[in-house]
Amino acid sequence: MASNQDLQRLLDELGRLPGIGPKSAQRIAYHLLEADAEEARRLAQAILDVKEHVHFCSRCFNYATADECPICMDSMRDRTGSYHGLYHVLGGVISPMDKIGPEQLHIRELLMRLGEEDIQEIIIATNPNIEGETTASYLARTIKPLGVTVSRLASGLPVGGDLEYADELTLGRAIEARRAL
Repeated sequence: MASNQDLQRLLDELGRLPGIGPKSAQRIAYHLLEADAEEARRLAQAILDVKEHVHFCSRCFNYATADECPICMDSMRDRTGSYHGLYHVLGGVISPMDKIGPEQLHIRELLMRLGEEDIQEIIIATNPNIEGETTASYLARTIKPLGVTVSRLASGLPVGGDLEYADELTLGRAIEARRAL
């Protein structure tokens, strides 16, 4: 039987997750309390498995289970039907309020790739919000002097929307209609 300390510890741990406030933590905890033991074991095992097997791709910093992610390993990659290039995951955006600067992102690794690989254009795909625009402007100012074309995804993505919720058609149109910065 769960003690009040056990329940409070679960609430505290759930509350540490991004986007989970006290009410959401409470709903998740109560769901887990009502779930059978096998459901709780599956969740716990999934968390342990992902921590053990998933890491950053050594090339683009996407999530991977091998040294490189499936996108980097696929020479015929074509995520949206309109882009056949490489990817690079920054791992976030510049956000002074959250104490995240360029040093906390994978920008240094991107610049190293520009020196090592034959890259003609960088398409910046950050969310269309203040932090995304700040990051895009920083990248453009940093990369343009290197002689690489810098462009940004165009409309097709809603202002204030998140990229992870865009479908392939919308993302494909945004790539096709990108604009230089």
